[in-house]
Order: sequence, then structure tokens, then C-alpha cells
Amino acid sequence: MGQQKQEKLSYEIRHFLGSVIIITLIVGIVSGGTAGIVFSTYGLKYLVKTPLVGKTIEEQIVKKIEVEELQEQSATIAAVKKVSPAVVSIIISKDLSKYYNHTGPNIFPFDDFFEFGFPEFYSPQQKKGKQEIGVGTGFIVDGEKGLIITNKHVVADEDAEYSVITNDGQRYDNVEVLARDAINDLAIIKIKAKGLPQVELGDSDSLEIGQTVIAIGFALGEYKNTVTKGVISGRGRTIVAGDFRSSESLENVIQTDAAINPGNSGGPLLNLKGQVIGVNTAISREGQLIGFAIPANEAKFVYESIRDTGRIVRAFLGVRYIILNKAIAQANNLKVDYGALIVRGSTLEDLAVVPGSPADKAGLQENDIILEVNGKKINKNYSLRRAIGRLKPGEEVELKIFHKGKEKVVKVKLEERR
Repeated sequence: MGQQKQEKLSYEIRHFLGSVIIITLIVGIVSGGTAGIVFSTYGLKYLVKTPLVGKTIEEQIVKKIEVEELQEQSATIAAVKKVSPAVVSIIISKDLSKYYNHTGPNIFPFDDFFEFGFPEFYSPQQKKGKQEIGVGTGFIVDGEKGLIITNKHVVADEDAEYSVITNDGQRYDNVEVLARDAINDLAIIKIKAKGLPQVELGDSDSLEIGQTVIAIGFALGEYKNTVTKGVISGRGRTIVAGDFRSSESLENVIQTDAAINPGNSGGPLLNLKGQVIGVNTAISREGQLIGFAIPANEAKFVYESIRDTGRIVRAFLGVRYIILNKAIAQANNLKVDYGALIVRGSTLEDLAVVPGSPADKAGLQENDIILEVNGKKINKNYSLRRAIGRLKPGEEVELKIFHKGKEKVVKVKLEERR
């Protein structure tokens, strides 16, 4: 018996005996009768006295653990069988010769979140014409229209060509990139096919820490539809993902210890019902088994926007900001330690409030603090971008503002991000 199973068995036995002690003592006290006292005294003595009885209890608990493990194993197998047919591999091809000269390579124009598939040096004498230089993963969300969700960084290069290989080995070239999300690592691509299997998108807002999850992806660009399993390790993380060429801040991402390997970019993270609850997007380069996925509800928003309008339609407020915390508030002698502080960017062009934007029209100014959006506090767990991202252009929102030492409420009509 493995150490993990032994620990679980020990816990189950302690839990069982503890429950028996409590129940029998309550029975004895409440009844006040001889039967209750006899049961609480001799029953407990009998339970803990002989190794034979203890072994019987252990056998029952072992059986219970085995049943639970079989149930989870069956659910895992069923989930993988359900989703795998809709998981695809994405091949990235490009003519590399124009990026290299006789003195050496130029900077290679790719952002590899998974540190795989993008070579650092090519000899122009050896590499002529189009080469397969990267891989990723995606999953079909509309089998009749051939719509696939993947990561933006997988299909970031507008000069590259993309091919999709479905689980049954069918290859589709001339893939069309319908949209790249401006504020998240998501993209929608399309292949010319109908009647394809498709996934079911689950509710990522209902996830629990410790919940079992499954990742599927094109591991190492070699092992198609590799399956790994783990748990939800954290929610609402904010990370900066990328490499030395470029990076992107991602908010409200899911952390998991399910092994996410190079090539898994854009693959699905599943629950045991076989629903997609995340889009695998990044791994930690310093830790082990620390992976991140964009919540499925974010992907659902992007997909539905493409389906209904042909483009990603997002609401726009028009401010630059940082999320306040106690340290920032104390360092700047601020009276509040939460909210979004409106600030300038690092260059003269990065204004705090975009001229002509909804925020500008509503009178928001640099150094104002947006405390709440529609009555909900803005903080590290609920950023301004997340709050506005759930709304639609044309909606009117109520903002609570801390302006020059006083709180006030302003109403802002959101516009479409261009």
C-alpha cells in the first residue's frame, strides 16, 4: 500500500473512531439509561480492544477508499474519452530564410510561453522555404462551423501559416485566424469542416481548490493528446507570461499541478464531467508542476462574441491603473488601500485617461481611485479589467470614486474597444 493510501486510511480510521466516540457519548448522556452507558463504555472498548476487530474496520475503510478511487478513475477515463476527439494539434509553418542572413540570425519573431518549438538558430544554407517551427493545441467548440479555441500566442504571427490535425489524423491546411483577443491569451481559428466532435464548456466560476482536473495537449510536439491529471492549486492568480521577446499580464487565471508540458498551449483543462473549465496557457519556469489556465468563462465570452458578431466585442472604459494594496497605500499616504488607482504609463504617450473615452467623458482624472464597479469592490481578486470585461458596450455602469479626499458616485456609459 502506497504512502498516500496509508495516510488516507489512517485518516479514515481516526475519523471513524472519533465519530463513534462522539455519537456513543451523546447517546449515553441523552438517554441517561443503562443501555446508553453500556454501549458507550463497552462498545468503545470493543472497538479499540482487539486487533481482529480493528482489522475488520480497516478492511471496511480500505474497501471504501478503493471504491472512491475506482469511481474517480472511471470518471477520468470517461472524461478523456468524451473530450479527446475534439482536441486538435496546431502546426506553425514559416519561411525562415528571410529572417536570417549570412552574418547570423535576426531575432526570431515568436513568443513561446512553453519554451518549445521555436529554434534559436538556423543556417540559411540548410533551411530553405517553409519549415514547421512550432506547435500548439486547441479544441473544437463548434463542430458544424469548424471553430477552435486556442491561445493567442500559438497563432500570434500574422506571417506564419497554420495547420490543424484532428484526433483522427485528418490534416487541415490554410487555417483562418478569426480573432486574437486584445486583452487575453485567447484566439479563435477556423477550419473548413463540418460534423466534427466538439467540447462542452463548463462554469469556471464554480471551481474549488483541490478539485480534480485533467489536461490534454500535444506534449513536446511529439505526443498527441497526452493526458495528465492533478488538482486546482489556486484561483484568481495574476501572472506575467512570456519570454525575453515579449510578455503579457494575465489576470484571474487558474493554477493547477496537472503537468502542462511544452506544446500544451491552448489545450483544454477539464473537470471530471468532461467539461472544459480552462485553457492551458503558461507554466512556471522556476517551480515544478505549476501551470496556469485561462478560465473557461473567459473563453466562452470570446467564442460567443465571435459566433454572434464575427469579432471580439469588449467594453472599454479608457483608464490606466494599478491595483492598490496596503503597502502601496502606506507608501503614498493614501486613505484607502483597495481599488484601481488611475495613473500614467511609463511614456509620455501613456496617458492616465484616454482622451475622448467613456472615463474622460465621465470626468475621471489621474490619481482618482475607482473603489467599486456596480457595488462590487475592486481589489487584487476582482480587478477593474475583470469587472469591465464582463460587461457589454452600451451598458451604463455605476462607479464609486475616491476623488480628492472624498467619495462620489459617477455613471459611465461604456463603449466598444477598438
